[in-house]
This record gives sequence, C-alpha cells and structure tokens, in this order.
Amino acid sequence: MSTRLIMLALLVSVPVVGASQGNPTYLCTYGELTRRVVVMSEPGVSVPCEVQYFKDSEAPGESQVLWRASRQEGYCEAQAAEFAAKLEDWGWRCDSTVETLPSEPPEPVMDDSEALEPVQSSTPEEDT
Repeated sequence: MSTRLIMLALLVSVPVVGASQGNPTYLCTYGELTRRVVVMSEPGVSVPCEVQYFKDSEAPGESQVLWRASRQEGYCEAQAAEFAAKLEDWGWRCDSTVETLPSEPPEPVMDDSEALEPVQSSTPEEDT
C-alpha cells in the first residue's frame, strides 16, 4: 500500500483532528441536528484534499466524501464554503472555524482511581 493511501486512510478515520493546520471546518446546526463540513489534507499542503461531510447527530464517526482535488489549490476550500452556504439557505446555522493542530501533544492525564478508597456508609444498626 502506498504512503499516500495510508495517509488518506488516516485522515478519513480521524474527524476534525485530521484537518491540516489552517483548513476550514464548518459546524452547522438545525435544532438538535449537527453537520460538519471539513476540508481534509496533509499538514502543510492544500492538495491533495477532500471535503468530508459528517452527520454527527444521526451517524457519529461516519463521513461522506463530497469532493476531491489532486492539483487545483483552493478547490476544496471553495466547495466547502459553497456547501455550507447552501446549508444556510436551507435553514441551517453554520459557523466557520479554522482547525489547528496543537504544536505539542497534550499532557497525559494521570489515573489515580486505584488510590481512591470506597466510601463507608453507615446503616441504621450502626447508628444506635
């Protein structure tokens, strides 16, 4: 399997976090429903790219590729913006953000659950 296919598979399997630095993400809501339109590409490049569509409320974690570009810079960004505008025409409220990857990995969270002792509860017989 080529490196390019592996990278694309990784991008597809990681929503939003896989968006390269500086690429737009549109979060759209309509009542209780949520949609995301995300431009996906390798970090630091604009092509190749994909525009992925997520129906987070109905199918969490699943996405649909709406458009792809291998040579034309700006194509995915333009298509994503146009699709978000179309969702707004249909009554959705869309907010645009630019997803950025953290410069350093987050600090690990320490698990101290083994250090916790069970809470002692009293029964009516012990109170007398």
